[in-house]
Amino acid sequence: MISTTSRFQDSEFRPINRGYNSALRVNRLSVGLVVPIENYDLRPVPTMQRHIERVQLAEKLGFSAVWLRDVPFNVPSFGDAGQTYDPFVYLGMLAGLTQQIALGVASIVLPLRHPAHVAKAAATADVLSGGRLILGVASGDRPEEYPALKIPFADRGAAFRESFQYIREMSQHSPSLDNRFGKLRGDLDMLPKPSSGSFPMLITGGSQQTPQWIAENGDGWMTYPRSTMAQTEAINAWRESLQRLGRPNQPVMQPLYVDLTTTPDTPPQPIHLGFRMGSKYLRDYLSERQEIGVNHIALNLRFNREDVEATMVRIAEDILPHFHQ
Repeated sequence: MISTTSRFQDSEFRPINRGYNSALRVNRLSVGLVVPIENYDLRPVPTMQRHIERVQLAEKLGFSAVWLRDVPFNVPSFGDAGQTYDPFVYLGMLAGLTQQIALGVASIVLPLRHPAHVAKAAATADVLSGGRLILGVASGDRPEEYPALKIPFADRGAAFRESFQYIREMSQHSPSLDNRFGKLRGDLDMLPKPSSGSFPMLITGGSQQTPQWIAENGDGWMTYPRSTMAQTEAINAWRESLQRLGRPNQPVMQPLYVDLTTTPDTPPQPIHLGFRMGSKYLRDYLSERQEIGVNHIALNLRFNREDVEATMVRIAEDILPHFHQ
């Protein structure tokens, strides 16, 4: 006998836009790449060489998404400047230079930006890309950035909620709201509107919110790598919350740092938030994550020792055919 929870987890995700609908499918796992698609393990700042060509290669090879990050400042103690470019400017460029691949951000730090600017930039990227934007949102994890903008770090949880609500409201015609970011009475509007009426907003980690708030408001959950047992428990608990609230089933995604060897049988060896391993073990890892309910994994090649383009081709040939893309 199938339990109510099992039936819920088998139910289709609510369609939102082209990128979300293609990259995130129930009971299936797809694979994307984190930008910059390069090795920069010995330094915090990537070279960004061949960055456009590599995104275009990712699309040609069949990866389902590429993921940008929001890193306003290069914080030396953190040791990672991300792709260095502003994510929304970069999204606009990629929207015009790709055709099919979903364009994700993992994740915009909402308290550090005015939500009116986020809403307009995100809707613009969504329209220019033909509905391929997936917007991850977060409260931020670099305390040094907050005083640089005269924003209190301790208040980021409340600021995240109000920013999230503001952005949601901007998809409506004649939006109306009143919070710390502004007052709108329905007498003006913001354009453009998202291509399908809204764009997906996936909440990263806890973002200083309760599990119930996340289940009540998000279009999916971006979480971090955990052991199989811990990840299974976390996903089940989150989807049970969705079911209790009467919300539709939603996707789960996670990142994974990978150092892929040229020998398929190389056993996994832990690295930061991931593994050095051969393609056989990577395929097994992804299959296991698909089985426990992860719908997308964004591979990060920062620590990859082999040639980046060759590694992308190896993943496309040895891994992607086994999963939904």
